[in-house]
Amino acid sequence: MNSSKKSILNSNFTYLAAFVLPVIIMMALYYTRGIFPWGNECYLRSDMYHQYAPFFSELWHKIRNGESLTYSWDIGMGTNFTSLFAYYLASPSNWFVALFPQKYTIEIMNAFIILKIAGSSLSLTYYLTKHNNNKHVIAAIFGMFYGMSGFIAAYSWNIMWLDCVILVPLIMLGLERLVNENKCLLYCISLGLCIFTNYYIAIMVCMAVVLYFIVLMVSYNGTRHPRIYLIHWCVYSLLAGGLSACLLLPELYTFSLSASSDVSFPKTLSVYFSMLEMLTRQLINIPVHLGLDHYPNIYCGVFIFLLIPLYAMNKKIQPRERIGKFCILLVFLLAFNINIFNFIWHGFHYPNSLPCRQSFIYVFFVLTMAFEAFYYLKETTDKQLAAAVWIAVGLLFVIEQMFTTDSTYDAKSVYISGAFILAYALLIQLHRRTSFKIPVILFAAFAVSIIECTMNMEST
Repeated sequence: MNSSKKSILNSNFTYLAAFVLPVIIMMALYYTRGIFPWGNECYLRSDMYHQYAPFFSELWHKIRNGESLTYSWDIGMGTNFTSLFAYYLASPSNWFVALFPQKYTIEIMNAFIILKIAGSSLSLTYYLTKHNNNKHVIAAIFGMFYGMSGFIAAYSWNIMWLDCVILVPLIMLGLERLVNENKCLLYCISLGLCIFTNYYIAIMVCMAVVLYFIVLMVSYNGTRHPRIYLIHWCVYSLLAGGLSACLLLPELYTFSLSASSDVSFPKTLSVYFSMLEMLTRQLINIPVHLGLDHYPNIYCGVFIFLLIPLYAMNKKIQPRERIGKFCILLVFLLAFNINIFNFIWHGFHYPNSLPCRQSFIYVFFVLTMAFEAFYYLKETTDKQLAAAVWIAVGLLFVIEQMFTTDSTYDAKSVYISGAFILAYALLIQLHRRTSFKIPVILFAAFAVSIIECTMNMEST
């Protein structure tokens, strides 16, 4: 019996759960909204209606008729199609659209969104199991919150960005293997594919890779000289860029001819809002932001209000690694909040609405840190858990006093978040005593997480 329980808790069932749960949640949301095949509605939001669907239709036409991908006569009097393909259509998965009748293009795009959300969940789950060398089924919960984070709730209709969301955990895992095991294949291929699928989001990913490489070097405990890894990292990063050069170089040339090539660096420093207000964006049911006010969409489960303090207090994780990862989070928070950093992170341009497009990378680091805290919960003391609970409750109290009195945010979000935080605190305590060997506790952990995730996605 014990071996049976162990096989479920630490098996490939973890990956199955990570993929299937987001599919079920998204299908349920499609059902409640009457989206095809359960109704006559379709998921066409903003530019997905005006641009992406017509571009997919044009790609279908070109693939089916064997036409050139470099030029199109169906846009105005004719236009360069390479730049459109590089930004909107370069994902290899998009070619599957040609397997279906053209009249189902929109429905296929809707299906792609669900599958890519599920793929993102699976990708982070795979990273967590490999990074910690343990296929604990709870990793699927963290994967689910990555695949259905505030970033996804806000920007899932930007279908051309989702491949990079899937690839970031693989890139970071490959980077760890490059540094710790001198293995380059996963890093080189995943980074090259990221640059190929969407060069714009890849700019932000590459900046995050630089930050994480520095942290890995600072916390490195091996015997080889760090200079060797620096050389290897530079070589394989350049090679990854070279793998996508067939599309990247023509796009760079096209970009140089456009008005976007004119970079006007900001001359003054300005701050958008307080750091505390950004943390408020991680509460449940906070409305997603798509406008010009720069608010990041960084919700990824309120259990992080407990687990991130526990991560900071965990002595099993070496201090250099903890400090380094908190520095990465600080860099992201500053980039969300300060105009110059915001300008740099978005490829030396200010985004025209859809702010903080690098938020999913911040979510990745938050969730990986939170999972490490969960991984070492057995070594966590009652005092540390109590301190984490009081920190979370105290933060909610401050948020409730500062941001709900003037209707900036609904106080209901604070109270709902508090209820879920207390539920997670109870589950954490039960886990520390039983290690989820009691099926009802494991089921409760998944049930609470699924309810929270569904509530947040449904509200947006």
